[in-house]
Amino acid sequence: MRRAFLLTALPLVLSAPALAAPYSAEIKRDDWGIAHVHGKTDADAVFGMIYAQAEDDFNRIEMNYLTSLGRRAEAEGEQAIWQDLRQRLWIDPADLKAQYAKSPPWLKALMQGWAAGLNRFLADHPQVKPKVITRFEPWMALSFSEGSIGGDIESVPLSQLQAFYEKRTIAMTDDERGVVQREPLGSNGIVIAPSHSTSGHALLLINPHTSFFFRSEQQVSSDQGLNAYGAATWGQFFIYQGFNAKAGWMHTSSGVDNIDEFAETVTPLGKGFTYRYGKDDRPVWERPITLSYRKADGTMGTRTFTTYATHHGPIVRAQGDKWVATALMNRPVAALQQSFLRTKVSDIAGFRKVAALKANSSNNTLFSDSKGEVALFMPQFMPVRDQRFDYTRPVDGSDPATDWQGLHTLDSLPEVVNPKNGWAFNVNDGPWWAAGKDSPKQAAYPRYLDTFGQEPRTPHAIAMLSATPRFSLDGLVTAAYDPWLPSFAQLIPTLVAAHQAAPDAKRGEAVEMLRKWDCKWSLGSTETSLAVFWGEALGAMGAETAAAQRIELEDWIATKATPAQKLDALDQAMARLTADFGSWQVPWGEINRFQRIDGAIRQTFDDARPSTPVPFASANWGSLASFGASRYPGTKRFYGSYGNSFVAAVEFGPRVKARAVTAGGESGDPASPHFADQVQRYADGNLRPVYFYPDELAGHIKGSKVVKGN
Repeated sequence: MRRAFLLTALPLVLSAPALAAPYSAEIKRDDWGIAHVHGKTDADAVFGMIYAQAEDDFNRIEMNYLTSLGRRAEAEGEQAIWQDLRQRLWIDPADLKAQYAKSPPWLKALMQGWAAGLNRFLADHPQVKPKVITRFEPWMALSFSEGSIGGDIESVPLSQLQAFYEKRTIAMTDDERGVVQREPLGSNGIVIAPSHSTSGHALLLINPHTSFFFRSEQQVSSDQGLNAYGAATWGQFFIYQGFNAKAGWMHTSSGVDNIDEFAETVTPLGKGFTYRYGKDDRPVWERPITLSYRKADGTMGTRTFTTYATHHGPIVRAQGDKWVATALMNRPVAALQQSFLRTKVSDIAGFRKVAALKANSSNNTLFSDSKGEVALFMPQFMPVRDQRFDYTRPVDGSDPATDWQGLHTLDSLPEVVNPKNGWAFNVNDGPWWAAGKDSPKQAAYPRYLDTFGQEPRTPHAIAMLSATPRFSLDGLVTAAYDPWLPSFAQLIPTLVAAHQAAPDAKRGEAVEMLRKWDCKWSLGSTETSLAVFWGEALGAMGAETAAAQRIELEDWIATKATPAQKLDALDQAMARLTADFGSWQVPWGEINRFQRIDGAIRQTFDDARPSTPVPFASANWGSLASFGASRYPGTKRFYGSYGNSFVAAVEFGPRVKARAVTAGGESGDPASPHFADQVQRYADGNLRPVYFYPDELAGHIKGSKVVKGN
């Protein structure tokens, strides 16, 4: 099946006029292995940019596109078929080809350069064996057009998708039910206005919290005005978090309600179905989807599903006697345009012009520029809804009043622009705290613009920003690693009170140690170890209840856990520490570790192998610098796999000045000197200088070449 698909798509690639012209780009590698790519045209630059990414980690590029195209089962076997089906409910190759054909010529040229760069890499590196995709086609870039961690489609629970299309009952996983304590999805972004910087220039903190090694650090420039530096999600041809010579942008996952479910009243009719909408019965749309999968013997099999949809969206599960359709943004051409054009803007006016495409559905943006402007913007794809209905649950799809009523205008969304207080931030919370007293007022906006509320990091960010009159670039980096853990500052007094009400000498020393603690992490802090183990034990107690009550687990721990549970959790924490490490007083650095011993996307961890102590803790406890670490099979230590990934601080003066660090290193190849050369800097929060200008790069070039291709 796959072979026939590629053969039918090939003439479309060969007939694309721009592919007949050669591409050329220069790739210079600095002493950290970072690629600085330049081309005459933007298409040349994209060609070189994706070629350099493939040199560093082709595996991650291919896997991202197997995911986005709904083809993972072709590499991983039938167990991945449901993930593929979920993707293909929205991502239809035939539709993407049609949209590609209608795309603006400048965007088609970029997609053509992108495909040419990947195909040139494969031709130049025959030792690289793709799992599935042996030739990339320009339209494929539309399947992965927005670079955030976790796409909107991933909100659909796979177990219930399978249950619906196999017509059987399947229990939801603990992860789907929300009973697993996870690292918060999101990031930190801070902007400082000239009035609050020591240099008189605007500053920007870029601190995405993602799975490690999720993005490639690069600089890409052209003679057509492109010159962007930052982090690009593997396989994409735009800098997602970064800056140019005039402006910078940082995205944080937003708490807006951008995905809705509609409960459809469905009735069989002949060989098909109808669904109720107002006074009408409309036909349910049917579409066959055939998916390929790899069998155990290496041959390919296929499965065909008859899928269903209404005007609200694809049917993804059942709820009682209703079918549930999911509505979400699916605008790949506009999204890809917005993602790329944003990298060329120089001020807020330019950002607004690009934002008018309204194809960012899930990310807030912190923005700063050389004019001294600073801002926080909300996602621009924001459906207007009737506030009589609770869209956090499936709404009645038969009632036309529940339908989306177009999109919000940009000026109807909350934003912070040049606040008087001189700073703004976002840590995946609502915008209502972003600029202190200069923040938007929540009561003035629809409630669907915030489903997260405050995060544990919110009071931390406010306290830190409010306490500092002026920031230097180095001071902003220091602030990004401020060690306070506000969740424990709130929780520990309740533990002390519980112990005083029911004293027990066996835990008295531990309670007193926590009572005296300043709630700041450090490598030598035994209090951090005890507090984290205590918090995890509490979380395990409350996970089921919090999920059933539809509240955040952190909120349950803070407001619902009983004194007896808090004491019991401390006993469990002390016992676990003693069993695993010989004492309940263990320095945090002995437990919390960074380890990179292989280049696999799902790493293995081993207590017997070398690892590096990391002082900062999980964002679950309010740490701004986030290190999402946990035990793995066979380990007693915690190993990080999520949190701080790419961190940068930028100053926008007459010349941009920036510092950055990437988790581990730039290359995914364990044999590369750049596989783990940034580990200690990462753990220390010691950001290295960024070589943005040619005179800064001079003297640091460790390799240079020109790549060409058709």
